[in-house]
This record gives sequence, structure tokens and C-alpha cells, in this order.
Amino acid sequence: MSDERDELPEGEGEISTPEDAVVSHVLDAIRGGDTPDVVPAESSTLGFAEFLAVEQELNRRWPETVMEPSLDRIATLVDVLGEPHRGYPVVHLTGTNGKTSTARMVDAILTEVGLRTGRYTSPHLQRATERINIDNRPVTPERYVQVYRDVQPFVELVDLKEGVALSKFEVLTAMAFSAFADAPVEAAIVEVGLGGRWDATNVADGTVAVITPIGLDHAEYLGTDIIGIAREKAGIIKPGAVAVLAAQDKAVADVLLERCAEVEAQVAREGVEFGVREREIAVGGQRLVLQGLGGTYDDVFLPLHGEHQANNAALALAAAEALVGAGPQQPIDADVVRAAFERVQSPGRLERLAAGQGVPTVLADAAHNPHGARALAAALVSEFRFTRLVGVLGVMREKDVRGILTELEPVLQEVVITANSSPRSMDPDELGALAVEVFGSARVSVEPVLREAVDQAGELAEEGGESGVGVVVTGSVVTAGEVRTLFGKDPA
Repeated sequence: MSDERDELPEGEGEISTPEDAVVSHVLDAIRGGDTPDVVPAESSTLGFAEFLAVEQELNRRWPETVMEPSLDRIATLVDVLGEPHRGYPVVHLTGTNGKTSTARMVDAILTEVGLRTGRYTSPHLQRATERINIDNRPVTPERYVQVYRDVQPFVELVDLKEGVALSKFEVLTAMAFSAFADAPVEAAIVEVGLGGRWDATNVADGTVAVITPIGLDHAEYLGTDIIGIAREKAGIIKPGAVAVLAAQDKAVADVLLERCAEVEAQVAREGVEFGVREREIAVGGQRLVLQGLGGTYDDVFLPLHGEHQANNAALALAAAEALVGAGPQQPIDADVVRAAFERVQSPGRLERLAAGQGVPTVLADAAHNPHGARALAAALVSEFRFTRLVGVLGVMREKDVRGILTELEPVLQEVVITANSSPRSMDPDELGALAVEVFGSARVSVEPVLREAVDQAGELAEEGGESGVGVVVTGSVVTAGEVRTLFGKDPA
């Protein structure tokens, strides 16, 4: 089986340990490539070099796309670490799409309530530090290194004891739990990698289990049995927890409710106990009336686009309410809810990277399966007024590429096919051939270099005039992250 992250280790080679070699390595990384990483403003060159060196060490473990149905190794690791995952209540999230955005919203609400939070999400867009957040901010590269060095002796001990090395994701998960315990945080928001039942994060017993919409993705690992997938994801619902369930197909909902009954979990369902009561498109986002577990919250501004993000907001609100015990007799203050949603960010999710007089609007979106592409297409139609929109598409070869193309075809006048830096990125010529079958040859161009593909798409968009024209870059989390870097966006 495999993790659902959209990246693989970028290198297998070792680097030497003396400081001069480390510095040389980081300088090479900074100077080379089309999308070089840069030293963060808060970091020294040497500190960032050490961060890259740690990433090299982690990448020599099982890649993140390797997972087997066992929690034994991660359970042993957190046990020898002193059970850092037991020191705070956990909001645990799984589902096919929307997990990271929903996690960010839950984090924002709990922070506004006054709790110190930790958040663990994956994959990252630009830098691995994005995965471990304290107080709504990624840890610094130096802190990332320190946390790794703290757990490293225990990791090596478990490697020897189990006879099989821990995977990269298992180590990252232990690092996150340890960082949260050290902070210390008062609540953790934890996103699964793949599935749920056998995901490394499932050593934690979530006080609240959040299930976002479930569809088909990662068929090569999870199969195409939607009921089986639902059962895997239902595995994060633990005895006595509160299960906060997004609207699902009936068969999927039945599986989730069966699990809730089995473990005597309380249930909160979108469309029944909570949901979006009203939605109005607004400048820079949308204005909502949300029905929460504690009552109705009106005049909520969400600076994100798409009906799917409104649904994520309702899900996040119910999850936060469940964690803090809010209800009709003790709702969260409406001003707190408004303030939290007003400052939510979700990088790489219909994110505006460029816009100005006489130049195309450039958007980035991490849609990487048909369900995500459908939500993206719907938002582009309902919330933007493009007269000419050109897509830039770079996807992973194991994805349902035809499904993604089919969902996007109605909203794109042309598409420029490209690739990202992942070894899993689909060959542009192969992807281009599939795109021709869906779009027709006159609407498809192929440009293997992402930077040049974005430039070409901009030129094609400008053929529609000086206003109402745009470019959307999508197809993968890696593609979205790399275009963010191209446009000078910092990891967040």
C-alpha cells in the first residue's frame, strides 16, 4: 500500500557530514534548478543546510509511498518516546479531499478560542516544515532539525528492535507528536496520510474524528471499492469519540454510521446537525451563514473560493465545537468564529498568485483527482468571470488523468501540458496525448518546463484581450507548490 502524499524523495545520494560539505550542498540547492529553495529569512545558511541534510536522511528510509497494514512500529516508537500523542486532545481528519483546508480552519477556530494548537498535515507544498505547525505557523528549519535529532536515537532503537526500518512518514508523525508535547499544545489537529485505520497517525485516539467527503483516489493502493475505502477511513473513529461527518453518498454514510454505532461514538452529520445555511459570493471569498452544533453563526466571511470550501467551513466549525464541548447552552462566541474564519488561509487551493491591470490572473490549485477537479471547475465558473481561461496541467502518472481532464475540459479554452519535479510526474508527451483525446489537438500545447509552461499559458490567455483572462495551474500538490515558488510565495 502507499501513502497519499504527492511527492517522493528527490534524491537517494548521501552528503558528507562536515560543515563545509553541508554548506556546499545547500548552496548548490539554492542556486540550482528551475525552482530552487531559498534560505528562510529566520534561518542561517548553515541551519538551513542542516535541515536539507535531515531531509536527505529521512529520504533514505522507506519512501512516503510505502506503507503496510500495521501500527506496530509507530506504536513502539511513541511508546519509547513517552507517549507524546497522549498529552493533548486530538482532532483527527481523513477523507478524499478537503482535509488540509478543513484542518487549517479547525486550527484557526481553536486558536481564536484561546487554545495553543499544533497541526500536522501532508503533503507539503514547498517545504517539509509546513507539515508541523505550532500556533498556526510552520516550525522553523532549525526547530525541525532539533525535533528530528531528539527522536533519532529512539528511531534507531526501534529500527533494530523491529528488524524493519521505520518509514519516513512514521518518523515524521512521531516528530509532530513530540513537537506538540514539547510546546506544549492544548489541542492537536492531525491529518491522516492514507486511508485511516493503518495510517501512522492512527496511534492517536482522536477526541473528534472528522470525515471529509469520500470518493475514489489512489485506486492503485486503495482499490476502487468505495465501501472498502470508507471502512478504512472509518477506522479513525474511536470508542467514545465524536464523529463529525461531511455529506456522503448513502452507501458510504451507512458504513460510517455503522462504525459509530460499533464504538459508541457520538455523531454530528452535515445537513442534519450542522451545515451551510446561506452562501453568498463576496469580493475575495464568500459570506456565509453557518449552522453549528451550538447555534447559527451569521455574517461569516471566508476568504476562500468555492462551495466546497463553505462546506469545509461548516465541517471545521462543528469539529471545533465538538472538541471544546460547545452546544446550544454554551455556543462559541459568534465574534470569535467570525474572526477565526476571516484570517483563514489555504495556500495552493484556488490561490491567486498574480493579478493586475492588463495581465492575466494566475491561480494555483492542488486538485489531483476528478473529485477535486470537479470542485475546482465549479468554483471557476461560479466565482470568476473569465472570458478566456488557460490551464497548466502537471499530474502524477498513477492518477485518474482522464477523469481530471474530463472535469476541467468545459471550463478551459486551452491547456498547456507540463511536468513537475517529482519522479512520479507523468511524462508530458504521454499526458499531452491523453489531453488531445479530451480537448482536441487545437486546444493542447506541451511544454515540459513548468516556468515556460506558465509563461506560454499567459501568452495564450492574453489572446483574449486585456481583461477577463486567466491561467490556472493545477493537477498536483507538487505542481501547485512549485508554481507558488515561481511566484515568490513563502511556505505557509
